[in-house]
Amino acid sequence: MSSDGNRLRVLLTGAAGRIGVPFCEYVGDRYALRLAAHHPEKIPDPGAHELIGLELADADACRAACEDIDVVVHMGGIASPGVGFYDGLLDANIKGVYNILRAAKDQGCRRVIIASSVQAVAGYPLDVQVRTTDAPRPVNMYGVCKAFAEAACHHFAVVERLSCIAVRIGSVDADWVRKDLNARNLSTYISQRDMSEMLVRCIEVPDVDFAIVHGASDNRYKFLDMRETREILGFTPLDDAFRVFDVGLDYSKRWYERTPQDRNVRERSKE
Repeated sequence: MSSDGNRLRVLLTGAAGRIGVPFCEYVGDRYALRLAAHHPEKIPDPGAHELIGLELADADACRAACEDIDVVVHMGGIASPGVGFYDGLLDANIKGVYNILRAAKDQGCRRVIIASSVQAVAGYPLDVQVRTTDAPRPVNMYGVCKAFAEAACHHFAVVERLSCIAVRIGSVDADWVRKDLNARNLSTYISQRDMSEMLVRCIEVPDVDFAIVHGASDNRYKFLDMRETREILGFTPLDDAFRVFDVGLDYSKRWYERTPQDRNVRERSKE
């Protein structure tokens, strides 16, 4: 592994995207970033960070992008369920995932964090709260690609001993979310600051061989269960879509007060 002073060297793919740009602003100079994008000219201001163009379907380009990198944050790829499999998903979201994992392992990176999606589990009923241990149930080919990403991470973690974290990302704050505040988007919402802090925790948490974690804010009603994610990452989301968008639900105290005895029972149940 290499370093830039005491800073981790982090490759961020998808650096021009709606997760990548806010993440760069959030971390500032905390890491030595190598910013990679299909259209690097769209990155507003790379500052002192390295900037490269990257075609994810090009295995040699991915290998070069991972050279001298400690941690890869792979947010690149096609983010639209409307794109056809042969029209882009195969190259960007299947070949690209494999190429990044293969390159990271071959170049000696210590961890890869890969963007999965709530679309990987979109087939569960609305009255089911999905856990990180629940199997994928995609309903479109984009979700199928994200299920592949989770499986590929598991393979590289257990067979090749590459630390891998797959993040099932919910509805990241954007104009399309704000224009369609339906129950699904509100229950899977994640704010930009929660998304960025979660990636920081994924980069820095020690001793994770493989994990699937859920990328969502602390929404009052949750499609994605956050308990395992909190425990694995030590991540505490700050926002709640139902408050952020003021949907008119009253917030009241619990209908009972927790007692010391109640807490003791809860602690014993963990043993």
